[in-house]
Amino acid sequence: MLVSLRQTLFFCVLLSGTILALSSNSWFMAWVGLELNLMSFIPLMTSKKSELSCEAALKYFLIQAVGSALVIFSAPLLIGSQMFYSSILLALLLKMGAAPFHFWLPAIVNGLNWVQLIVLMTVQKAAPMFLVTLVPNSSFFYYILMTTAMLSSLIGSIGGLNQTSLRKILAFSSINHIGWMLASMTTGESAWLIYFIFYMIISSSICLLFNHQQLFWLPDLVMNKVSTAYTNLLNSFSLLSLGGLPPFTGFIPKWIVIESLSSKAMILPLLVLIISSLITLYFYLRLSMSYFLLTSIKTKMTASSTIDFSSFTPMFITINMFMLLAPSLFILV
Repeated sequence: MLVSLRQTLFFCVLLSGTILALSSNSWFMAWVGLELNLMSFIPLMTSKKSELSCEAALKYFLIQAVGSALVIFSAPLLIGSQMFYSSILLALLLKMGAAPFHFWLPAIVNGLNWVQLIVLMTVQKAAPMFLVTLVPNSSFFYYILMTTAMLSSLIGSIGGLNQTSLRKILAFSSINHIGWMLASMTTGESAWLIYFIFYMIISSSICLLFNHQQLFWLPDLVMNKVSTAYTNLLNSFSLLSLGGLPPFTGFIPKWIVIESLSSKAMILPLLVLIISSLITLYFYLRLSMSYFLLTSIKTKMTASSTIDFSSFTPMFITINMFMLLAPSLFILV
């Protein structure tokens, strides 16, 4: 009970730090919010007190400390100068895990459980993403953001090809989605916010799905003891939705970003983003179809081939099915 209360307390402080960073009217208060967010997430990462979780917490702390040092380095600089905003922008890109500062994100995810991974991929990225939009529009920062977006999309797609850890696959997928959101920021529209909301809901749904089945590695998908026809379909469709395959939910935010970039005649970045998305869909399709066929054969060879809904709560089923069927609702409207 005490551990649960402690985790609840730190999570409330974490949300308070994020809200403070989002609502601050100065860079100093934004830095305070980011530090409050960091110092409350470290105890949540070490709640299991295992070697992997402690190592992940140490790596995360060191990287975030470097980002905070860059923010402090910009304090003596002239506010509004190009050097000031360059230092702030580099610190924010490092904190969110965008390429070429992405190296720390896949290195720590194996030390986290699925709930901690949800917080890392969603809540921890909200404040840096929003603060990037406060950097003034100029050709210099436009090229930085667009270069980072294209690198993130390519590295996130290629890096997930030969991974066997589901958590690392979702980490590289997160880097790829960061590229899409950074590219949409350069258009000056709110497409990145819509994309982030969709990504947050879909990725949280997938992590809760894997957490319910206790899946961490690719062989676990085939050797899953609670594997049924329903769980196979739900796992496959959830991954394809995260990859952005139409008509699943994940295609809607990518459609919005594609329209936003095409209206600004950003052909080269759009081409890079689409190619990276196709690479991502390739290993998602390979992953989904291979384990779905293997588990289907295994299910036919066993006597327990019936669909068991008892292990899924009604709320769990409703959330996942809504995320998969939402595109049909948009099409009908």
